[in-house]
Amino acid sequence: MSKHFLFALLAVLFSVLPARAETIVVAADATWPPFEMLDENKQVTGYGPDYIRAAAKEAGLEADVRNVAWDGIFAALGSNQCDAIASSVTITPERQATMAFTKPYFENYQALVVLKDSPVQKLSDLKGKTVGGQIGTTGILYTQRLNDTQDLGAKVKTYDEVGLAMEDLKNGRIDAVMCDDRVAKFYAERKAGYAENMRVAFITDEVEYFGFALRKQDTALLEKLNQGIDAVKAKGIEEQLQAKWLGN
Repeated sequence: MSKHFLFALLAVLFSVLPARAETIVVAADATWPPFEMLDENKQVTGYGPDYIRAAAKEAGLEADVRNVAWDGIFAALGSNQCDAIASSVTITPERQATMAFTKPYFENYQALVVLKDSPVQKLSDLKGKTVGGQIGTTGILYTQRLNDTQDLGAKVKTYDEVGLAMEDLKNGRIDAVMCDDRVAKFYAERKAGYAENMRVAFITDEVEYFGFALRKQDTALLEKLNQGIDAVKAKGIEEQLQAKWLGN
């Protein structure tokens, strides 16, 4: 076999092989079920990771989703340790000042979880009560804002993970937990060992939107992910993911 023939054959073979998709590294804090959590094999799963994997695939990319603690997740993006964050990040003006966001992929509200025998039914019932939540999340920021602007009178206790707050609520060490409404329902309605003793007292009427966070300069990636989100919505993949993870 001549060298020329061999090179020609190799060229043909490589030309028909599918191009390998560009991989983006995605950070998610896997302590926020059913949005982000670990499966039995310690792999990051949930609505957010599955959504960005689907959007990336539609955009010709591959998403490598890794577990990163919430208190370091934004620093990881800023220091180029990841390319995007898929961790139920609410789009806020403060965050938009330092990060870029994709189109929204989920509509969210805050909810309050209490024990079933708690007298708390509404916001004003929280006066003098201790409300827990994950540090830096919009739920705990919402509670602190109401303390400052509406004289809510609640005591605020922050935790590194929402699960730790739920554990303290379960054991009577705090009176309530403020978090995203689907997370609240997961613990109060579905999670064994918690649902038996908890209920959702109320859901706020202030709407929030989740977006995937990127560095401001990564405009090409932002455009690709937005195209991927459009495709996920148009093809009905979003509805499938909601049915799988959120029950609707």
